[in-house]
Amino acid sequence: MRILMINPNTTVAMTDKMVSEARRIVPDGTTIVGATGRFGGQYIATRATYAIAGHAALDAYAEHGRNADVIALSCFGDPALLALREIADKPVVGMAEAACMEAARSGGKFAIVTGGERWKPMLEEFVTLIGLGANLAGIRTVAPTGGDIARDPEGSLNLLADACSAAADDYGASSVILGGAGLAGLAERIAHRVHVPLIDSVHAVIRRSLEIATTASTLPRPEKVLPLEIAMTGLGADLSAILRSH
Repeated sequence: MRILMINPNTTVAMTDKMVSEARRIVPDGTTIVGATGRFGGQYIATRATYAIAGHAALDAYAEHGRNADVIALSCFGDPALLALREIADKPVVGMAEAACMEAARSGGKFAIVTGGERWKPMLEEFVTLIGLGANLAGIRTVAPTGGDIARDPEGSLNLLADACSAAADDYGASSVILGGAGLAGLAERIAHRVHVPLIDSVHAVIRRSLEIATTASTLPRPEKVLPLEIAMTGLGADLSAILRSH
């Protein structure tokens, strides 16, 4: 089984961090491959960088997705998730979607803790979009971005533990998602300090990818609506070829 983890920002170290964490938890016989955005922002923390990251995710799939069994869109916020499902010929799993689904299945309402203050309204809209708005207790952001936390995980543990505890208490959440590629592996390290279960979003997208692959399930894919006569200009050759085929 081969899972492609697409990091739609341009920070290779972030891709390497996620891939390393994923390889730690997958069963034998599973290959994890990473793909980093070819253009765009080093980190995704605004609506503008989120929009650009969506294009970068499509571009990365077109270049690297050929031999994968499952595509794991590995950015908490899932830029271009539905667009990827529209063009991909294999299942696409979003990191934020997978984590929210896992939290919702566990019962009760869930909270989200993530880095970057501008993410709060963006994630509220996303959770509503995927139909889980009623399950969301609240979102708490911390000032450091995911990139900042990835550079100094040790210095972020106290901040994240306090934020998760506060989210559980203030929002009455039954579980808390620690969301973001840069926070990979940190939920395990602070779980003993929080009185509700923590969900690592990187672990969640890998668990969901394994579930999809092993059960031969398929995710809903929007109808392919791009007319052949629409000319595309300035795109990468691989992405242009995929779009022309739809």
